[in-house]
Amino acid sequence: MLNRVLLGVVRLADAAFPLVLALFLMSLVEWSTTDNSSAVRWGTALAAMVAGLSLYKRRTYPVQVMVANLVAGVPLQLHAPEGLFPWGALVALWALSARRPVVYSLPALAGVVGLTLLVMPQSVFLREDVEFAVIVAVAVWAVSWGMRSHRLMIEQAVARQAVEDQSRLARDIHDVIAHSVSVIVVQAAAADDVFDRRPERAREALRSIEATGRDALTELRRLLAAGPGPSSPVNSAVNSAAAEPSQGPGRPWVFRRFQEQGAEAVKPLAPQPTLARLRPDIISPLEAAGLEIDLAVDGDVDGLSLGVQLTAFRIVQEALTNVLRHGGGAGAQVRLDVGDKELSIVVENVCRRLDGVRPPGIAGAGRGLQGMRERAALVGGVLEAGAVGDEGFRVVARLPAHSAVRL
Repeated sequence: MLNRVLLGVVRLADAAFPLVLALFLMSLVEWSTTDNSSAVRWGTALAAMVAGLSLYKRRTYPVQVMVANLVAGVPLQLHAPEGLFPWGALVALWALSARRPVVYSLPALAGVVGLTLLVMPQSVFLREDVEFAVIVAVAVWAVSWGMRSHRLMIEQAVARQAVEDQSRLARDIHDVIAHSVSVIVVQAAAADDVFDRRPERAREALRSIEATGRDALTELRRLLAAGPGPSSPVNSAVNSAAAEPSQGPGRPWVFRRFQEQGAEAVKPLAPQPTLARLRPDIISPLEAAGLEIDLAVDGDVDGLSLGVQLTAFRIVQEALTNVLRHGGGAGAQVRLDVGDKELSIVVENVCRRLDGVRPPGIAGAGRGLQGMRERAALVGGVLEAGAVGDEGFRVVARLPAHSAVRL
């Protein structure tokens, strides 16, 4: 309520300002006009009214208002020199400099300075003050231009941050969706292959699919929602789906189970993943999908900064997902070498499996390598990727052990 009142007072004062300035200029004309001619007095008063009232549109039409005040300011400065300052032109100069580039504001400044100098031939006593009035005009332009430049810098920084946030969100969603869906597709294909011959193996695959889907929901909720409140996008979707009445045979038990497990499906957000979660979160589901992975870690990963750990986690996740999607059954080797100043990551799929069920290849959009390079560059690292031999592929990333970037 108080904010509304204050906002109303500010708007009222802003709307009344042009009228108050017009009345001030008209009183100045009445007080200091040197010519007793009624035509001169009425003309100068009309110019004062135009100069003041035109300022009501100073924000929407700053160039036109500036021109109007320069024209109206000529008779004011010639016939009422005791006012010294071209008051209306100064206000218009402030508004113009705050909203238009220097190609507009500099000519306006020159016009205001010229308008100020018109006082000199009219009053010998004011000549010493004219220099001060010119300095005031330049100061008004400089302060307004500086504030505009500062505002533009802030807007550009906000725009850059928005683009960076959008790119980060796109990378995270790509990594989570690509990894989870790839595992689900492979597990579903494996379940279909052994459904009749080995039903227990098919049930294991289905349970793995359910766990992977839940993990994907949790990760997406971490990315899309700021907190576990009821207004978050995923919670809203879950609540809407759970409240939807069943239609058709066979659906009621699905929704009953969904409602019973809904609390678990939307559990509070977990911390960002670290390298300590590589095996349970990434490697184990991929091994369950039929991918053989050899993981070797040399050094203490806990000493790395959290931003570097998250970047390394996502790089390994995407690299292994690419092995699953495009490797045609190849196994993978993952090497993490933690040094004092650098973390080295090597992921390659040069050990091809010769027996057992091979995960089928899955087509992708080609964003994985680009996203990994962007992640590495964000924390000050580099990433290289290329073919090894006839069938293998290798991803090598070098990241600083410590980075101030928070992801």
